[in-house]
Amino acid sequence: MCRESSVGGKCHTGRMRHVPDSERRARLAVRHALTPASRVDSPEAATQAMTVMHATEPATVYLSYWARVAGVTLDDIDHSLYTDRTLIKQLAMRRTLFVFPRDLLPAVLPSSSARVEQVERTRMAKDLVAVGITDDGHAWLDRARTEILALLATRPDGLTAQEVRQAVPMLDISVVTPTATWGAPRVLILLGAAGDVVRATNTSHWRTGRLRWALPVHWFAEPISSMDDAAAGYREIVRRWLFSFGPGTEADLVWWLGSTKSVVRATLAELGAVAVSLDSGATGWLLPDDLDEVETPDPWVALLPVLDPTVMGWQARDFYLAPHSDQVFEQRGNAGTTAWVDGRVVGCWVHDSSGAVRVSLLEPVSDWARDALDAEAARLTEWLAGERVATGYMSPAMKAAMLEAKGG
Repeated sequence: MCRESSVGGKCHTGRMRHVPDSERRARLAVRHALTPASRVDSPEAATQAMTVMHATEPATVYLSYWARVAGVTLDDIDHSLYTDRTLIKQLAMRRTLFVFPRDLLPAVLPSSSARVEQVERTRMAKDLVAVGITDDGHAWLDRARTEILALLATRPDGLTAQEVRQAVPMLDISVVTPTATWGAPRVLILLGAAGDVVRATNTSHWRTGRLRWALPVHWFAEPISSMDDAAAGYREIVRRWLFSFGPGTEADLVWWLGSTKSVVRATLAELGAVAVSLDSGATGWLLPDDLDEVETPDPWVALLPVLDPTVMGWQARDFYLAPHSDQVFEQRGNAGTTAWVDGRVVGCWVHDSSGAVRVSLLEPVSDWARDALDAEAARLTEWLAGERVATGYMSPAMKAAMLEAKGG
C-alpha cells in the first residue's frame, strides 16, 4: 500500500493504491454516519462528518440530521443553529446554500464565498444599469450596502428581507431581466456571500424559511476572522472534503467547489494528496494520512432527503447510483429523495395519501433490505409526527412513486 505523496498520479515508490467501488461505498457509509454503528450524537458532529450540509431547501437540513444523529429532535437542531450558533447557513460552492460548522467559516469566506460574491456582484451591477435604475451598478450596490449595515447596526436581533426593504427606500425595487427577477432579498444574499451579514433566526416553520439577517458582530459571541487568502481557504475546505468524500477525482472537486482546475490542482499539491486508481479507470485522490483500507460495515439502509450532501457529493456517481441517475436526478441536476442499501441508491421515498413515508424501489432488494427500509420509513413517519415535506425538486422516481401512492 502506498503511503507517500504522489507525482503525476503515482507514488514515489511506483505503486498506486487501488480503491474499488465496494470500498468507496464502505467509506461513504462510515464517514457519512449512515450506518447504525456510525451515527453521531449531535448536529455539529454530523456536519463535521459531511464537511457541510445542503440547505437549499430548509427541510433538507433537518432530514439530513435525522438520518445521521441518534435520537435527534427538531429542538436539538434549532438549538445548534439559533441558540448555540455553532452551525451557520452560508452561500458558497456553486452558489448553493449550505450549513457550515462555524470553524469552517474563516476558510470559506475568502475562497468559495468570495468567488460567488464576485460573480453575483458583477451580474447584479450589469442588471441595474440594463433596467435603468442607475448608470453605475457597483456604486449603487455600495450605497445599498452602507445603508443596510447602518440599519442592522441598530437592530441586534436582525431583520427579515421585507423589513429591510421597508426601512431602506432604495431597495424597494424589482429588477426584471430576460434571465432573472430580483429585489431586496438578492442584495442581502450578496452581502451574505461577502460575510457582511449572516442568516440569523428563522421566523417561519422548520420546513420553510423566512430568516432574519443580522450583523456577524451581533450574531456571534466571538468575531469570525477570515483566513489570509483564498488559497488557504480552499486548502482547508478540500482537506475536509477529501476526508468526507475521498477518494474523489479532480473533476469531482472542480464540480463540487464550483471552482477551476488550476485551483483544485494547486490545492491537491499543497495538501500532498495521494493519487489512487478507481474501478472507473479514473484517478482519485486521498489525504496522505488516510490511505488505510476501510472495512465493509454490517448491512445497512438509509432514507435521505432531497439534495442530501451524500448524493450530491460527487460529479461521477456510478459507484453508488448506477443505473438510476436519470430516475434520481431531475432535469436541472438536483437529486430527489433516495433510499439506500449498503452504499447504493435503490429507490426513493414519498408520502402516501395518509402522510406516511413510503419507499418506492427502482430495483429488487433482499427481503431483509425491504423490511429494513420499511422500518426506516416507519421511523421517519413517527419523527415527522404528521408533517408532510414538500419539495421543488421532484425526481422522475418520486413522481412515479407519488402516482403509485395515489393509486394512479
